[in-house]
Amino acid sequence: MKKIVLALALALGSQFVIAEEPKKETKKVCVDVKKDGKEVKDPKTGKTKQSCKEVKVHKKLDGTKVPEKK
Repeated sequence: MKKIVLALALALGSQFVIAEEPKKETKKVCVDVKKDGKEVKDPKTGKTKQSCKEVKVHKKLDGTKVPEKK
């Protein structure tokens, strides 16, 4: 009887365990803004404007080489 109660408690208790999601690595990528093929400059600072985005970094998987056909 104790084994049944223990199994039932473990089964119900395991549903409430919260697993932490691994932190995703991101990096900031900036690209100069261009209009009509020319870089756009900020009138106040005189620097070129940039468009920046946060991009996820993916792991590169090592694989085997594909054999060449004869």
